[in-house]
Amino acid sequence: MKRRALLAATLATPALAQSWPDRPLRMIVPFPPGGATDVFARRLAARLPAELGQPVVIENRTGAAGAIGTLEAARARPDGQTLLFGTASTLGLYPLLAERPQFDPLRDFLPVAIPGAATVAFVVRPGVADSLPALVAVARARPGQLRYGSPGTGSYLHMSFELFKREANVNIEHVPYRGSAPAMADLLGGHLDALTDTVATTLEQHRSGRARMLAVASTARSPLVPEVPTVAEALGLSGFEAAVWLAVMLPTGTPEPIRARLAAAITATLAVQEFRAELEAAGFEVGGRLSPDQSRDYIAAEQAKWRPIVAATGAKLE
Repeated sequence: MKRRALLAATLATPALAQSWPDRPLRMIVPFPPGGATDVFARRLAARLPAELGQPVVIENRTGAAGAIGTLEAARARPDGQTLLFGTASTLGLYPLLAERPQFDPLRDFLPVAIPGAATVAFVVRPGVADSLPALVAVARARPGQLRYGSPGTGSYLHMSFELFKREANVNIEHVPYRGSAPAMADLLGGHLDALTDTVATTLEQHRSGRARMLAVASTARSPLVPEVPTVAEALGLSGFEAAVWLAVMLPTGTPEPIRARLAAAITATLAVQEFRAELEAAGFEVGGRLSPDQSRDYIAAEQAKWRPIVAATGAKLE
């Protein structure tokens, strides 16, 4: 009996993948509408029907720093109908920060693709420093006296600044906020000396001169601010990189042919030059060149990279 059931399942898998998708898909975004993750997800979802032949409907499932929506996706039926649009925070940092993780990103999900990332920037208020080396010099001359803000303890942007502190050997006090907007407000009000955020979020303040972007944490300069050097260029820190990467995932158990077809659809979508230009203009680095297995390796490597940074800070999810 068991042998017949196994044979039936084996024969059914190719048939399922061949007919997939036969109805609209849902893509869970575990953060509120309007943020960088949601913006990228919606733009990708609007383009995927051209490859898949079915609509992709965004569902924002928020709460617990992204854990609620991610857990819902992990518990979904593995039939290819539910996708997760995860982030560096939910898939890279969550298992390192949670006291009792409710899911394991690499056990409970099958990585499909890493379609892009939001470029991280290091920003100061005018008068603090006019370059990243100058900020390092001021911080070393006044250890513990400068203050930087982040969208919250344990956030990817918090960890990005902590990585910079470790690599540059400086002591700058962390001030956590509930989001990027209040941190920027305090920077502009003179209550903070620096902060870390994405290029897209800080672009307006940088161009107006109300804040100054000292460096980006990508491997290449951002086309939005080509005058701003990378951290590697500014400080000679070869290989320094911190980008809020985004990942499309499927629940573990989803048939491999479905994952392969979805990965191919995402790759083809991101290869459209018009779409790539649209994403870059919105402040994203466009990816999509990693295979599903390479995407899994990338996520595992990111967890290993941030583990000592998280341990050094003692940060935990609140």
